[in-house]
Amino acid sequence: MQQIARSVALAFDNLSRPHRVMLGSLTVLTLAVAVWRPYVYHPEASPVIKTIELEKNDIRSLLPEASEPLDQSPDAEDDTIPQDELDDKTAGETGVHEYVVSTGDTLSSILNQYGIDMGDISQLATVDKDLRNLKIGQQISWTLNDDGELQRLTWEMSRRETRTYDRSGSTFKLSSEMQQGEWVNNVMKGTVGGSFVSSAKDAGLTTAEISAVIKAMQWQMDFRKLKKGDEFSVLMSREMLEGKREQSQLVGVRLRSSGKDYYAIRADDGKFYDRNGSGLAKGFMRFPTAKQFRISSNFNPRRLNPVTGRVAPHKGVDFAMPQGTPVLAVGDGEVVMAKRSGAAGYFVAIRHGRTYTTRYMHLKKLLVQPGQKVKRGDRIALSGNTGRSTGPHLHYEVWVNQQAVNPLTAKLPRTEGLTGSDRNDYLAQVREVTPQLSLN
Repeated sequence: MQQIARSVALAFDNLSRPHRVMLGSLTVLTLAVAVWRPYVYHPEASPVIKTIELEKNDIRSLLPEASEPLDQSPDAEDDTIPQDELDDKTAGETGVHEYVVSTGDTLSSILNQYGIDMGDISQLATVDKDLRNLKIGQQISWTLNDDGELQRLTWEMSRRETRTYDRSGSTFKLSSEMQQGEWVNNVMKGTVGGSFVSSAKDAGLTTAEISAVIKAMQWQMDFRKLKKGDEFSVLMSREMLEGKREQSQLVGVRLRSSGKDYYAIRADDGKFYDRNGSGLAKGFMRFPTAKQFRISSNFNPRRLNPVTGRVAPHKGVDFAMPQGTPVLAVGDGEVVMAKRSGAAGYFVAIRHGRTYTTRYMHLKKLLVQPGQKVKRGDRIALSGNTGRSTGPHLHYEVWVNQQAVNPLTAKLPRTEGLTGSDRNDYLAQVREVTPQLSLN
């Protein structure tokens, strides 16, 4: 018997650590089933045996190596962020992400916040060295596959030239397209009837153009709450080639709601400002707490599940903190979810404009409710250890255009304005554009 025991022990020690963990867990479960068989005795009937069925989450919690949650996002169908008419009718191509280059941006800093592999970024720069010199106001867009791998990148260098980089094995293939059409300005006016989307289409705007208007005005106006009779005027620059519209660019928009006028006019940096050159975006805080806490798990879109070996993205950052720590809204917005949901425990989701969403998970107590407006720095919850969690911490996510980004490196909105010669040039443009946005 001793010889058998020594042989079993030696074989166990030679197993890899994951196999030892799984074998140990199965042994614990076997012993639990063998020993724990509660029953209720009925004198005039046969004994009724009560068995206990362990769910997948319960079994997973027994694993000694489960030092952090394996999946922290809400996973039930009713826990997805609520969508509305504006999402359904103005969304772009599925899986396409867009970005306008601004001060200090590089190809690496832009793509890295979305978790795109540095090897792919290096390959792009090797294929086209011009990508190392992005200019303010240029737009890039890209598509990812289900594993978060880059499949295509498009760079709009100017109104004339667009370069596309398609994955080809471990590198990318470059193609370039030159447009030779004529750019013509068009003003489209309308009055809100049933909804802004339908009214804008009636005025002659395309779905993509409507999306551009909503994005430009998102910090000033909740388009879902426009009233019947509100007016709008949109100035679009459209490229016409052989009588067909090839592409368009929003120049400016004016919206009159409840007797008050709102403006958004494009500057040379590709961003939109009001008529005085002040920025429209509402600034964000980098961290959702009053002080910084230790990071216990980083953002990793291609993280491998330590048990299954499959890709199980970690879509946010974990901050280790004592239970009951106040959790703050990082920016102005509207609470779209505040509830308990399985793996996420108590969690809050806040929508900021039409582009940004933040999520806060494993909370101990909720301090807000769906539909509530919050300001940057407002207390929204107390941190906790609920859901699939093995220790007190806060799981925090930032989503841009329905794509999870790294909260620590993402370029978040900030309140800013134009100064110096940039402001003077912009104000000259405002004097030219404003008369064209007349509502009469």
